[in-house]
Parts: sequence; structure tokens; C-alpha cells
Amino acid sequence: MPPQGRTTRSRLVSDENDENSGTRMMTRAKAAALNVDELSLPAKPLQKKSAANGAHGGGQRKRAALGDVSNVTKVEASDGKKGGKTGLVSKATANRIQKNAHAAAAAAAARTTHTTKDTKKADTKSSRSGSGAGSMAAVPKRKAPSSTTTASVKEEASTDGEPLRKKLHTIDESENKQRSSAAISKPQPQQQAVPVEPEVFAYPPGVKDLDADDIDDPLMVAEYATDIFEYLRELEDTSLPNAAYICHQDDLEWKTRGILVDWLIEVHTRFHLLPETLFLAINIIDRFLSERVVQLDRLQLVGITAMFIASKYEEVLSPHVGNFRHVADDGFSEDEILSAERFILSTLGYDLSYPNPMNFLRRISKADNYDIQCRTVGKYLMEVSLLDHRFMAYRPSHVAAAAMYLARLILDRGEWDETLSYYAGYTEEEIEPVFLLMIDYLARPVVHEAFFKKYAGKKFLKASIMTRSWAKRNAQHFGITDTAKSLDDIC
Repeated sequence: MPPQGRTTRSRLVSDENDENSGTRMMTRAKAAALNVDELSLPAKPLQKKSAANGAHGGGQRKRAALGDVSNVTKVEASDGKKGGKTGLVSKATANRIQKNAHAAAAAAAARTTHTTKDTKKADTKSSRSGSGAGSMAAVPKRKAPSSTTTASVKEEASTDGEPLRKKLHTIDESENKQRSSAAISKPQPQQQAVPVEPEVFAYPPGVKDLDADDIDDPLMVAEYATDIFEYLRELEDTSLPNAAYICHQDDLEWKTRGILVDWLIEVHTRFHLLPETLFLAINIIDRFLSERVVQLDRLQLVGITAMFIASKYEEVLSPHVGNFRHVADDGFSEDEILSAERFILSTLGYDLSYPNPMNFLRRISKADNYDIQCRTVGKYLMEVSLLDHRFMAYRPSHVAAAAMYLARLILDRGEWDETLSYYAGYTEEEIEPVFLLMIDYLARPVVHEAFFKKYAGKKFLKASIMTRSWAKRNAQHFGITDTAKSLDDIC
């Protein structure tokens, strides 16, 4: 029973025509609207006293059953006397009240946006409305979620007053951080790394490390020297011409080739070009003639164009194409030289990576303690291989080793020891075939005048005169007897 002296009020939800009833958001105004007076209800005809009392007589009406969930309530008279006229709410109005109550409860459960004070107040009012004669039927309780995460979200939402979605996102991030920190703090089993010992290069017995003295000189690139020369030796097989290409040349002979090379040596000397330019030019000529058939009147054009290409590749300042045209006695125009340049390069596939024998000679000269006389004589003997077609089948490194070996033998510089053999890449037995060809060329009469005069001066220590005199004296000791014939007669 409600306390005496207090008017019993029935808390009803707002009507369907309320402007806030269409929204699902629970506001303070809407929560306050739940407390309405029974006088605001639409007027309905009252039942008769006998119908209201029924079988109970004039006594108080008892609830039919515990499961009575109808919203039919008993309203006492305003004067507070027992047995006064009572009014019943219509069935349609009761159903609407129950429907709105369920919707309000669902909206409050979905979006808990109330502050702590409003939430506690709503809980207090809902607990009061569950008892008393003038209260409406209790709203069915919402089923509690089983997830622990949702429970913790509700607890924090009721405490902090933050929106549910935002708080859920914050909790997920905190849980992820805790999991990641726990994973990091958890000791992981460490795999024992197998120590890899660096490979230490060991020189053969009796070989000196010549690159150790130049390790601090960046110009000598001592740490890459071994790899560089191994790469050059790999290129030698790809840059060798056909040693018998003269067989498919109808108008050319080995003698004709020798005359062309002798003339190019003269041109090379007049332009003061590098030794590498001359070796590359002859290699371009031989590789081109191995691929194409050339007429005799165009052979000089091939030679001068090859020198023009090599000077572009090796020289810092290459002579102008007009200079090469002038050297050729204006036998070819500049357009012809440039056209021949394009044709030769396309035939060679623009591949000018030629392992120059001068590089190998410098490597061996380092093992010889840079003896200037041996090196000068060795350069002369290497150029012999350009004029004599018999050297065409040998690699540039092989020719450089044989030239240094013969130069040391002529100048009496000692034996071919392990250090020289290692840096040259060839032993005495491997050098012997090329070495004998050089002696055979020197012991015969002079055929290439320009080449002989070039090395007959003091600048080159008269290397051509000295080596020829030595070869004529010692040719018989090496089994060379027919020295009266010239190289042209042998070809």
C-alpha cells in the first residue's frame, strides 16, 4: 500500500504522438516524461461498482495470478478513501504503454549514453515501479550478455559515461597492447648461430703477396686485383678471332694482312696513341674479317675505321675523323668512314670488351719488380704477335707471359720462379710454344719495316736490334734452322 497522505501516481510512457517517441535515443526530457498524472489519460467510461468488485464484493481486488503481466492498474479516488470509485485503463492504452516501455528499455540497453546520475535515478525509479497498487506492470528484465568483454564495457560505460562503441574500441586496443607486451616479454628460444669462418686465401708455397704493399693505395685497387684478372681471363675465349679466317677471304692473304698491320703501327705512332689502342684495333680487324668477306680495295678502310673505333674506346682525346681521312691519303671520305664504323660495330654486336695483353704484361712486370728494360723488350715482343698471324690462336695472357719470359731470358734476369709463374698464369712448359714462335720471327729477315724502325730508337732501348741479334745467335739452340726464309715465304 502506498504511504498515507501521498497521492499515488501511475508512471506511464509518453504517447505515440510525442515528438521524441520516434527516436530511439533516451534523453532526460523523455525520462522525465515517464512520470505523468493519471488525469492526462483519455477519459473512458467507468465500470459499475458491482462489475469492478466482481466476486470479491466490496473488498480489495486481488491479483488473479502471479503471471498477470497486463497493464490494467487500479487507481484510487483522489480523496484517498477506501471503496471509492476506481477507474481502469483501457486495453488499447495498456498495450501501447507496454509496447513503448519495451522499446524504451531496448533503446536504453543498446545505447547507454546516460550519465552516472541519470542511470542511478532510472534504476531507482524502475525499482519503485515494481511494487505498489498504483504502479504499472514490471517490464521484463533484459537478458544479461554472457561475454565478459561486454560486461567490462558496461562497467566502464556506467563509470566513465562514455559511448559504448568508443569504449569498446579503447578496450580492444588496451587488450592488444597487453597481449603484444606479454608476447615481447615472453622469452623466445634463441637459436644458436653456427659461426661461419671467412675463407682466407692462401698463396701457394714460394709465392709472394705482391698486393699487400698496395692495399692503402686506392688507385691500385689491390683488394680487387685478383678478381679483375680472373674476369679478364674469362673474356679471352669470347674475344678470340678465327685463326683461319683467311680461307674464306677471296682477295686477301696473310701477307696482305701483315702489310695493313705494319701501316697501322705507323699511324699509331704518328698520332701518339696508347699501346692498348693498337692491340684493340688489330683485334677488331681480325674479328670483323672472321665474320665478313672484304674486298682488297676496302681492306684499308676496315683498318683505318678499326683504329678510329679503338681510339674512341681507349683514348681520353680521340683524333678527329678528318685526321684519319687525311692519313689514308683521302682515299675515303668521312661519310664512308662513319658508315663503315656503324657496320663494323653492328657486326661485332658492339662488344669491345677485349682483355688487352698490356694489362697482363703489367701484372707480370709487378712480379718482376718493375724492371723497365724487361718491360720495354716485352712490349716489343708482344707487338710481334700482331704482325705474325701464327699468334692469333693464342690468348693475350699467354702471349704476354711468353713475351716477359723471353725478355728476361735475353736480358739474363734469372729463372722463371714460382711468383712469376703464379702471376703470369703459365709455367715454363706452357710458355714454350709461344716462346719458340717469337724466336722464329726474330731470327728471320726483317719484313715489316715500320715496326722495326719504331723500336730501333733509343726511346725503346733499341729493342728490335738487340732481340734480333740475340735470336740469330741462339736460334739453333732451340731447334730453329731455316732462318734464311722470310715470314712471307713461310706463309
